Amino acid sequence: MTSPRTQHYSAVAMTLHWAMAAAIIALLAAGLWMTDAIRQPETKNVAFRVYQWHKSLGLIVLVLTFMRIGWRLANPPPPLPDGMTGFERLAAHVTHVAFYALMLAIPLAGWAMVSASPFGLPTIVFGLFEWPHIPMLAGLEDKKPYEAIFKSAHEFMAWGLLALLVLHVAAALKHHFINRDTVLARMLPGVRTRNRKIG
Repeated sequence: MTSPRTQHYSAVAMTLHWAMAAAIIALLAAGLWMTDAIRQPETKNVAFRVYQWHKSLGLIVLVLTFMRIGWRLANPPPPLPDGMTGFERLAAHVTHVAFYALMLAIPLAGWAMVSASPFGLPTIVFGLFEWPHIPMLAGLEDKKPYEAIFKSAHEFMAWGLLALLVLHVAAALKHHFINRDTVLARMLPGVRTRNRKIG
């Protein structure tokens, strides 16, 4: 049996996981609100500021995703509980790969969309410094078709991430309360896994 210490993710992995979870939930909520609010005269000004904040936080998620991938490669996660079936293990692996792919692809599509925007508005990360546009896209003469493509991709993948997030949370709760294994507990700081069912 694996020791309680090695059943947990590291403090760095936990911090990255929960910080990014909070950021992604905030981004999804803001995205759902601002796309309609920007069209309403009474909320247009607030929505514009939310767009700038949304872009800034999205870029932070992009950077943190690269950090998280690097940390995961250097620090393998604790093993899954012995009682998990082969299908559950495959589903867990596919879900994590999909999460990482979307956490990279969505902000990259957003960056490309902003770069291809005919408005050419700058992205000032939390009001501190300017994030450059992608030169190849910013220099296009007819930007609208490219902006539309990246906008559709950004929105489509965001809906996919939302669905994946709901599935991820449901699976974690199932493992914790029904299977009573360590899948959720190993990502919760201060939660002991010694008395959880391992196999």
